[in-house]
Amino acid sequence: MSAGDRSTASGAVAPGGVRPVLLIEDTPSLQMVYRSVLQTAGHVVRAASTAAEGMRAFQDSGAVTVLLDLMLPDRDGLALMREMLVLRPETRVIVITANASINRAVEAMRAGAHDFLVKPFDEGRFLGAVANAAGAVPVPPKALRKAAVPEPEAMGEVFIGSSAPMREVQDTIRSVAGSMATVFITGESGTGKELCALAVHAGSPRASGPFIALNCGAIPQDLLESEVFGHMKGSFTGAISDKPGAAAAADGGTLFLDEICEMAPALQTKLLRFLQTSTVQPVGAVRPRKVNVRIVCATNRDPFEAVRRGEFREDLYYRLFVVPIHMPPLRDRGRDVVEIAEAALERFAREEGRRFEGFAPEVLDLFCRLPWPGNVRQVLNVVRNIVVLHPGGRVTLEMLPASLQPMTAEAPFAPAPAPAADPLGGLIGRSMAEIERIVIEETIARNEGSVPRAARVLELSPSTIYRKLESWGVKV
Repeated sequence: MSAGDRSTASGAVAPGGVRPVLLIEDTPSLQMVYRSVLQTAGHVVRAASTAAEGMRAFQDSGAVTVLLDLMLPDRDGLALMREMLVLRPETRVIVITANASINRAVEAMRAGAHDFLVKPFDEGRFLGAVANAAGAVPVPPKALRKAAVPEPEAMGEVFIGSSAPMREVQDTIRSVAGSMATVFITGESGTGKELCALAVHAGSPRASGPFIALNCGAIPQDLLESEVFGHMKGSFTGAISDKPGAAAAADGGTLFLDEICEMAPALQTKLLRFLQTSTVQPVGAVRPRKVNVRIVCATNRDPFEAVRRGEFREDLYYRLFVVPIHMPPLRDRGRDVVEIAEAALERFAREEGRRFEGFAPEVLDLFCRLPWPGNVRQVLNVVRNIVVLHPGGRVTLEMLPASLQPMTAEAPFAPAPAPAADPLGGLIGRSMAEIERIVIEETIARNEGSVPRAARVLELSPSTIYRKLESWGVKV
């Protein structure tokens, strides 16, 4: 029995009458991470590693919120979910799946799942899904709970730093937070756009209301309307109960639409109508209902270029692009990377129970010269890697991941050398099916593993690529 199980191993309900969140995940490291995040947010957690353990825990714990990985070693997760819903129809199941198995998530939603998470997902999306399923207001990170805009050092590693670009971002947040104006956040992946949205919410009069985040690029287009506006019981096959969409769930608070430029044109029209009328009409509903929601959206693309290409409605663009905030890439933030790395080292060392003495000067010098294409997220991953793989002491160049080993001053950073044989060569003589797979996989690789970006290059929908990857047995 895991440590997370002991508090709820006996009896139907956890001490104090609180029903636990049931987590069914067979990968030990992921189970540990998910459980830790949930417990830190105040949830009582019951964990299981197999379908059999999960069903036993479901029956004796009284859990009505279930996090279920669809890939279990002893049984199909979808079959387990159906059995749970027969035994306890009010159960809200959040299924967890990999990118390459996104069709399974669609199937699960049609079979009655409340929500789904596609790996990898961030902590905010994870906690928001659980809080929404439990009927509670999502809890923002500890640093963002107070009503006033937090000071920069309290806003997580993303907002640490005294560079001019970050001071401009902080000033804009303070100016706009108290208004009702729509905020449009742009910036590269990993720059902290969702944390920026949280800061806007936390500094507004809506801080005590819900903050609902929805990634428009991670949800299949045929489910996106239901996710945004909700659906009524019986409105389509698998709709076994009414489901409030993200817009209704955010009533009185903030709705954060991430990757807004990935939204299908048909849904863009409905979003525009929602912005104009402040009403939502769930799929299958006869009458619309009024909601009071502030919209914050974000994209890692150039939104005006998306308009120019006809991929994003011009009238919707001008409706949303009221107060722009650009999250600067880390390479434009000077020595902020040093402050971020030092703060991250202190935090991760505390979490892992390690003792570190800071970074050697040559490490900090290298950090300042690297372009950090993954931005703050990449820095945090590097520092986490160091803390997990080393017992402590001063961080030296030898302790860095292989991808960050020092280069010459003339070439401080370079991508890994291309393989000797170009994978796009030698296409003559291959079948069209083989060529298609080679082109798609190589395009994904050249776009740092991002399926949405590869889809834009190939002028395909992300869901088409996910289906092909799944058919090839490729995990992304």
